[in-house]
Amino acid sequence: MKKAEITAFLSMVFVLLVSFVLGMLEVSVIQTSKSMSRLTADRALFSLFGGYQSELFEDYHVFALDGSYGSGTFSEEQLTARLHYYGSTQIRHEITGIRYLTDNSGMEFREQVLESMEAKYGISLVRKFTGLTQQWEETEIQGEQMEQKEADLAADIRAVKGDGEEQLQQEAGGDPFTCLEVLDKSGVLSLVMPEEMTLSGREIRPAEQASARSLRIGYGTLPQRQGMDGLEERLLFNEYVLMNFTNAAMDSGEESAGENETPARSLAYETEYILEGKSSDRENLEAVLLKIFFIRMALNYMYLMTDSAKQGETMTLATVISTILLIPEAVEIVSQLLLFAWAAGESVVDLQILLSGRRAPLVKTAESWRMPLSSLLTIGSSAKRLSDTDTEGGISYEDYLRMFLFLRNTEDVTMRTLDRVEENLSVEHALGNIRADQCITKLELMNEAGIAGGITYTFPAYFGYR
Repeated sequence: MKKAEITAFLSMVFVLLVSFVLGMLEVSVIQTSKSMSRLTADRALFSLFGGYQSELFEDYHVFALDGSYGSGTFSEEQLTARLHYYGSTQIRHEITGIRYLTDNSGMEFREQVLESMEAKYGISLVRKFTGLTQQWEETEIQGEQMEQKEADLAADIRAVKGDGEEQLQQEAGGDPFTCLEVLDKSGVLSLVMPEEMTLSGREIRPAEQASARSLRIGYGTLPQRQGMDGLEERLLFNEYVLMNFTNAAMDSGEESAGENETPARSLAYETEYILEGKSSDRENLEAVLLKIFFIRMALNYMYLMTDSAKQGETMTLATVISTILLIPEAVEIVSQLLLFAWAAGESVVDLQILLSGRRAPLVKTAESWRMPLSSLLTIGSSAKRLSDTDTEGGISYEDYLRMFLFLRNTEDVTMRTLDRVEENLSVEHALGNIRADQCITKLELMNEAGIAGGITYTFPAYFGYR
């Protein structure tokens, strides 16, 4: 008889080998099932975000998924249902993080704008403005100081003139203080609107804007770009605003924004709205023009204080006015008031030049000064004839808008820009149900899939437009 020790040993080796092979096959099946589950979830997620809002991207170069799908009614269940539609029916999705364009005061929107502008133009687009920011801050302060001074001037003029208005009209041929008085009574628009320009009467409802209403808020810890409030980033975002939104100095007949002509929008002066946030074109334009007016008035007054010839002219006219009003002792006071009034009159001309799309010198010289002192007596008509000029190397209305945008609160500028994006999509593309706080930019999921042998596999998935 033969012994069986070797046969038993080979049997054990065979059993072990078969067990190893089957175990490896099971592991392979499990890992393959895991990989397929991940691929299925990723494919569904990519397909979901492939349905981005096309008009938003084409007009404003920003990617976002309209979570309401044009209905105006948003729910997270719609998103998971869409994921299942794209082939993930065997996977249970739980949303653990989501971001909307309006999150963090519009920083999600701002992030994409900056990346788009950097890719298309680069930082070099705004490099030339970085050295001007300190000057812009000083200029704004000068304008604010002049605005405070103007309130005192109105009282001083009333005290000097008393009841002598009619005498000035008859004996001096007009009232040189008309400019400042009209400014107080009727506002800056009544003084500076060019004859060829028609004031827009368009209005919006502030409570319906994204910057004013209660917004849907995202959640979760998702990646976000840092340093979006740096000097160059602020300037770059402001260039985006100037390129894509209308302002008062643009051709009102075309009302074009950026590189493309656009139909009429709900506001004609969009950049002014982004700066001021008021409900009507008139209010926004007036607020911006008033700031420019006082800046120009401060700069013009500073020039007059260096021009002895013009000071001599004002002293001569002040003597005449003091004699007419029977207050010869007030010649010096009247002369100073005339300097302020002359600076204001020149500022009216400057604003008409700017609104006509032309440029005005930042700092005046004897050659660039436009308004003769005698024109103060008839400023209502003469100023319009003096504004048909352009200054090479001067600054434009858009330059002032650029300065104001930089000096405004970043969050306000970003959210009001989103207001205009949302409103324009609604008006120009008949997307009446679109809401910026339903437009998704990033999504994080926790997924649960059943794989071979009844095993449950849980894994994350993420997609963001960046």
